[in-house]
Amino acid sequence: MLSLFSIRRAMRHTALYTGIFRRAMRHTALYTGIFRRMMRQMTLYRPYLISALSLRSVMVSLILMIMVLPVNSQTGGDNTYEFLNLSPSAFANATGGITVSSTRSDLSLPYYNPSLLDASMDNDVSLSFSTWVAGIKYGYAAWAYGTEAAGTFAGGLSFISYGSFTEADPAGNITGSFTAGEYALNIIWSWQIDSSFTVGANLKPVLSHLERYYSAGLCVDIGASYHNERLLLDAGLVIRNAGVQIRSYTGRGGEPLPFEIIAGATKRLAHAPFSFTLTARHIEKPDMTHDYDTEDDLDPGGFGEDILRHLALGVEILPSESFWIGAGLNYQRRAEMRTEQRAGMAGFTAGFGIRTKAFELAYAHDAFHPAGGSNHLTVTLRPELIFKK
Repeated sequence: MLSLFSIRRAMRHTALYTGIFRRAMRHTALYTGIFRRMMRQMTLYRPYLISALSLRSVMVSLILMIMVLPVNSQTGGDNTYEFLNLSPSAFANATGGITVSSTRSDLSLPYYNPSLLDASMDNDVSLSFSTWVAGIKYGYAAWAYGTEAAGTFAGGLSFISYGSFTEADPAGNITGSFTAGEYALNIIWSWQIDSSFTVGANLKPVLSHLERYYSAGLCVDIGASYHNERLLLDAGLVIRNAGVQIRSYTGRGGEPLPFEIIAGATKRLAHAPFSFTLTARHIEKPDMTHDYDTEDDLDPGGFGEDILRHLALGVEILPSESFWIGAGLNYQRRAEMRTEQRAGMAGFTAGFGIRTKAFELAYAHDAFHPAGGSNHLTVTLRPELIFKK
């Protein structure tokens, strides 16, 4: 049972992150100014920008951002707004849990890499809903709009509901109940430089409430993608959740956000209905292992284990243009969630989708633990085809 006393005690710990908050404020001020100037000048100087931008300039910019952004040494449990790392896309969850490189026309995919937003999604509507562990539910809704002068835009809203909790005083006396939830607005923009390269950004104001405590933050995703039709190869790189907690739950300093750098590639086959995706998460953190029992002499993992824990593998099978099947493996999840007795299907994912010109319906299931997993549903609608006369 989660008591009000426990929440208050946890909130006092946020003061430890004041130094991180101050450093993050300095970094975010720089990126916010760059983003604002870019958006103001985009329409007027688009011809000059197209000629100036190249693969080298994009990659140099991303590398510089990686060098100056604050890096947290942990992958979970010590960041606020962890719900930002939950994938709402049924396709992504079916093929390993995440993808930053698939260029299929699916409006739920730019949630993880904004550069995957393209003109083919113009006026599309995407609705996603997921049931997670312990009765937690989360979802995402988005709509896209394409322009010739300034690229493609999308607006979305993601949420997570932790449900209802019993409220008790420090003595354990029941005093009522309370709810908890978090929300993020997604303002996505992408710009296709040429037939091969696309860049994008996703500005995310975040609001969180836990009982009577509120918090607000601001973060941004910056991504780039590469498409080679001759090689049937797609690739993506994204910096996610770079930002700050503007207001903490207690008002006494901020907490770190779930910052992450992700890269991935998708390879399609020329004469077979298969595509394979390999995604590397937390590139900024070389060591993904954790020693849960420091008293034993067992090594939690070596170099090979470190590499595998960064990777998620997915495969898509296309029996026809209107039907797909997906499967995948998230090795980090499998390594963390399996039990000593058996691993079961922990870390494995699977799903399928049915699509027509007017809509697509996709479902996925991912196994977190031998005791169970989560379910995901995504519906993509194209109103101009549904309601055409």
